[in-house]
Amino acid sequence: MTLTQGWMHRTIRAALGTTLMAGAMLAHAEFPDRPIKLVAPYAPGGAADILARALATEMGKDLGQTVIVENRPGANTRIASVAVARSPADGYTLLLASNASMVLNPLLYRKIGYTPDDFRVLGIVAEAPLVIVTNMQVPANNLKDFTRYAQANVGRVNYASVGLGNPLQLATEMLKSELGIEATHVPYNGSVPALTGLMADDTQLMFDVVSTSLPHIRGGKLKALAVTGSERLKSLPDVPTVAESAVPGFRAATWFGVAVPAGTPPDVAARVQSAVQKATADSQFRATLDQQSLLPQPPRSGTVLTKYVDDDRAMWSKVIRERNIVLDDAGS
Repeated sequence: MTLTQGWMHRTIRAALGTTLMAGAMLAHAEFPDRPIKLVAPYAPGGAADILARALATEMGKDLGQTVIVENRPGANTRIASVAVARSPADGYTLLLASNASMVLNPLLYRKIGYTPDDFRVLGIVAEAPLVIVTNMQVPANNLKDFTRYAQANVGRVNYASVGLGNPLQLATEMLKSELGIEATHVPYNGSVPALTGLMADDTQLMFDVVSTSLPHIRGGKLKALAVTGSERLKSLPDVPTVAESAVPGFRAATWFGVAVPAGTPPDVAARVQSAVQKATADSQFRATLDQQSLLPQPPRSGTVLTKYVDDDRAMWSKVIRERNIVLDDAGS
């Protein structure tokens, strides 16, 4: 090879390298250039599914691409979480995260197929405070009344839940500790049979998501004793919080947010995070949450977001540890 030929080869290689780098940078800068999938660990039709679809619509407007909701319910959010954790970390597969997937499952199971470190939570979009309900046969209209009733009926008070380790059951255990009362846990396979058992007086207490109990409260079949969030709800304005009526500082709520696989490039994650924050500020989106008795959350990022999740983990960890709640392995 002559000197001139060597120079020409070096020039061509340099030009090709520059072109490839520019092409890669351009492709990366064009995110997103195809539809995005938001995996929801819940069945269609419920409050969480409605939240996911409203969020997907608003995010799609900002991202300029369709955000498709894919429902993958089962195993207390584990099926969806494992699928997203194992998906390419490119920003095109998102998880509708919750405290069930990010906090409770890792605390309750020894083996679940993923860890919280497999994800990066980009934002908390809504909290789902719970309502504490009793039936019409129980002579209590508030938590102080119920405390007196439970203390006078030791061994005869039962509480319903939708399963061991569910946030509803854990919140009940937390309240029992705070009020100094005892009640036997009766798990049901879903909210409908649990509420049916409560109304039949098979059980006397239940923590429930507001959307499923609200029709029974308004219909005079159940009494709302308190709500578990940090503020009263628009749908139940006359029902006090636990904190203001019985246990100062008490708060128990599930939350929903958006997470991506941990290896997602920082600029892509930042683009998705920006879309999440814009969606949660949208008035129509917030109105949809109000209709589902969900509380819109302010934008959080960085250390503020990390602290929110860490504080939630510390709260539930205390309940699980004190009550010695251990579940069978979930598998891999």
